Amino acid sequence: MVFVEGCANPKAVSILIRGGLERSVDEAERVLKDALAVVADVYRAKYVVAGGGAAEAEIAKALRAEAIKIGGREQLVIEAFADAVESIPRTLAENAGLDPIDVLTELRAAHEKPDGTYMGVSMDSTHPVDMFKLGVIEPAIMKKQIIHGAAEAASIIVRIDDVIMSARSKTPSTPSKPSGGSESESS
Repeated sequence: MVFVEGCANPKAVSILIRGGLERSVDEAERVLKDALAVVADVYRAKYVVAGGGAAEAEIAKALRAEAIKIGGREQLVIEAFADAVESIPRTLAENAGLDPIDVLTELRAAHEKPDGTYMGVSMDSTHPVDMFKLGVIEPAIMKKQIIHGAAEAASIIVRIDDVIMSARSKTPSTPSKPSGGSESESS
């Protein structure tokens, strides 16, 4: 291996990935590419949001506030989407070994406070913490793509359900065999 270091203005960088198995090298390469893509997104977009589920908690809060204004079936759909968005902080709490119900309850309460916008789930605390103060951030463009993708997926599922329900309602019912008669049944 040759390492060239200390260049004044480097234009290219090589990263060496080593591993005992080809599978582990492939996985390390995939993870590295994902990490570099996130760094490139942050560099291009220059906007970040608080991590640790703080952005999701704030989005869920806004969705629930809108749902109350709308009412009806649409309200139930919006509230269900808000619950789905909150699966990120719930999963973070579970992975930290915390009780997800307690964490979500505290997180919702923290986001109701004026200074609670950046409160999220920390692996080092049982209570919500300001993620910007911890330095836990995520690219805003990535968060936007995730939420947009989730909404698109939900929309596709609803359309598929509508098509299936429509097809079922148009299918004529099959007539039943008359009971009795001279036909013998064979086995």
